[in-house]
Amino acid sequence: MSLWSHRDFRLLWIGDATSHLGATIGRTVLPLLAAGTLAASPFEMGLLTAATTAAFLFIGLPAGVWVDRSRRRPVMLAADGVRFVLLLSVPTAWWLDVLTFGHLVVVALLVGAATVMFDVAYQSYLPTLVGRERLVEGNSKLTVTQSVAEVSGPAIAGGIAQVVGAAVGVLATGIGYLGSALALLRIRTPEPEPAKPAMPNFLAEIGEGLRFVFGNRSLRAIVGCTATANLFSSVFYAVCVLFLVRTLDLSDGTVGLLFSFGGIGGVLGALTAGWWTRRLGQSRTIIAAMLFTQPVVLLFPFAEAGWRLGFAAVSEIVMAYGVVVYNVAQVSYRQAICPDHLLGRMNASVRFVVWGTMPLGGVLGGVLGARLGIVPTLWIGLVGQVLAVLWVLCSPLRTQRADPVPVG
Repeated sequence: MSLWSHRDFRLLWIGDATSHLGATIGRTVLPLLAAGTLAASPFEMGLLTAATTAAFLFIGLPAGVWVDRSRRRPVMLAADGVRFVLLLSVPTAWWLDVLTFGHLVVVALLVGAATVMFDVAYQSYLPTLVGRERLVEGNSKLTVTQSVAEVSGPAIAGGIAQVVGAAVGVLATGIGYLGSALALLRIRTPEPEPAKPAMPNFLAEIGEGLRFVFGNRSLRAIVGCTATANLFSSVFYAVCVLFLVRTLDLSDGTVGLLFSFGGIGGVLGALTAGWWTRRLGQSRTIIAAMLFTQPVVLLFPFAEAGWRLGFAAVSEIVMAYGVVVYNVAQVSYRQAICPDHLLGRMNASVRFVVWGTMPLGGVLGGVLGARLGIVPTLWIGLVGQVLAVLWVLCSPLRTQRADPVPVG
């Protein structure tokens, strides 16, 4: 029976859909508000961008301990409520004519911290709600919605900002989080009380999560692959827009349309991830999704204005397709092998590493772009992303056929 017949999963799906749509709108309207209304400098825009992900480095590991000590749904509800209130403060300050750039940075930092808590709790909550045997189906359905939000969110944000202003667009983001909380409130599936450590020790509990991740060869390979791919994809995206706008002389609209192809690939990947795992198993899908799709990204630097722009479009579609199939498989694999009492810390440890490489990659891409030029930097980013598969190709995942089972 499909998970669509599972009432509480539908509510989680609704909550995730509204939350993710709000988040994608926010990623567009906050920079628009800063650049337009507040006339932010390039340095300030970089500071605002860094503020949105800084929390993964600062509280990523402690978040896992907090989540494992608590029921996950209340953590998600609290995170949604906090994000709604914080984002409501932006249009309120704008209407009162007291909005400052510092206000936006603080909001971005605190919303980012709440997002860390929500994401860690959400990935840890799904096994409790649907059971480990249905994780691939659950993650696939949720990822389809997230991919659709990635396609539609920026367009909606641009329309809202143009018609009623970017500050009101921020309010729309907050309403998305409020809608998420209202859906989660209606979930009835009882969540068991988390196991309490006999002798609570914060640092020791963080260490237990890190040891579980890095002491397992398969998890270590997944983390290495994802972190490496994120590092080099951030190098690529640091100069990608400059390549399209300055080297190819494309319009803003064409660049936006080109990036939307990635969202299409993501939707297709989420819809077919179950097909991959049924035929290859989760372990081999993790490898195959990267091995057979990511080399296509090497087409991107061959793009030129005209019909050869199709090289970039195909690259975006196939790259996003493979990444989504890979993510559905590897997230489901991680959730399946991890004991319940470690889910929060496992997810937090993984997020801390794989998201932590992204700001580093962005800085590295900027430095390389300035010193080597845009096209050589594109190649470095893309080749590094393709080679990331070596982590999982040389791991025990290559020979695993059976479905994963909890370890420990």
